[in-house]
Amino acid sequence: MVAVATSLMLAACGGGSEGAVDAPTVKATELPEATTKATVPASVFYGMNGHITNGGAYDNTPYGTQLSQLQDLGVKIFRNDVYNLASAKVLATVAKQFAAGGVQVYPVMLLGLGFDTEESAYSAGFAMGQQTAQTYKYTYYEVANELDSSALAGNYDGNIWWQYSNQPFTIARGVIRGMIAGVKSVDSSAKIIVDGTWKHIAFFQMLLDGSQPDGTHGHPTVSWDITAWHWYSDQGDITNACGGTGCHDILGIISSFGKPVWINEYGVRPEYGTNDTIASYLTGNLMMQQYYTQSSKYNIQSIQGFELYDSQEGNYGMLQSDGKTKKASYMAMKNFIASHPK
Repeated sequence: MVAVATSLMLAACGGGSEGAVDAPTVKATELPEATTKATVPASVFYGMNGHITNGGAYDNTPYGTQLSQLQDLGVKIFRNDVYNLASAKVLATVAKQFAAGGVQVYPVMLLGLGFDTEESAYSAGFAMGQQTAQTYKYTYYEVANELDSSALAGNYDGNIWWQYSNQPFTIARGVIRGMIAGVKSVDSSAKIIVDGTWKHIAFFQMLLDGSQPDGTHGHPTVSWDITAWHWYSDQGDITNACGGTGCHDILGIISSFGKPVWINEYGVRPEYGTNDTIASYLTGNLMMQQYYTQSSKYNIQSIQGFELYDSQEGNYGMLQSDGKTKKASYMAMKNFIASHPK
């Protein structure tokens, strides 16, 4: 997740969505095997992002310690990237232990647009979805990450169909369709999440109605269960997002799709100010307080902070990159969750 100031496009959780990469060395053996899937709490309103298998504090800090930190914060769901079979196997093992501790893990599967046709993108997406679902029976699967940004035709708000390029859009549609089909081939009960950011609503409207940026209709449609959105401090008020095409209530538009809404990446840019000012914004009227207060109006079922540790993504963490030192945001979030049960 990296800022591009002029277009407000955010890259993927986990360092981008440009395709699969080799899995770094991880310590999966430190986790006990679970014979059955553990029961997890029904409420997933408060959550967190992580980057297990991406190096840094996430691989240097024992998984049991990470679980205890999430428990202390009061979060119940933990979003992490999967980018190949090796990373999927590691995350599955982590998911077993965390579920036993009352924290639900779920994968966001990363593939980019490096395919020649929608059919080849579909095949690659299917393989990743199927492999991920075979490693562990998750409740939720997120299919790709911010492909809406990659399909834009230029520095546009993304709320009008012609603001996207046709070929990248069709490749993105192939990836998403393939991942969904791959997951469903293993687990028909799986809940599917798609995600977007900024004002890129037309991307999802085209997925729903079978249209595409060349103005044609009658193409494959996409169905999902949860619409997730990503929002950061430099984007302002998610209910009054202002850009070249005017101001729009993004939560109002995406909730009109008729599906539950998750804000599964939200955070404050490290350059916003001091640790104290960042913590204040994080829990304030444009972030956690707003999401909590307006959760019923917009059918917001989960909000997931970015991220647990400072990492290569930047100093967004609730803790520093040593995996130990708590920042002001950690205590602010912990106190907010404790005083705003959900």
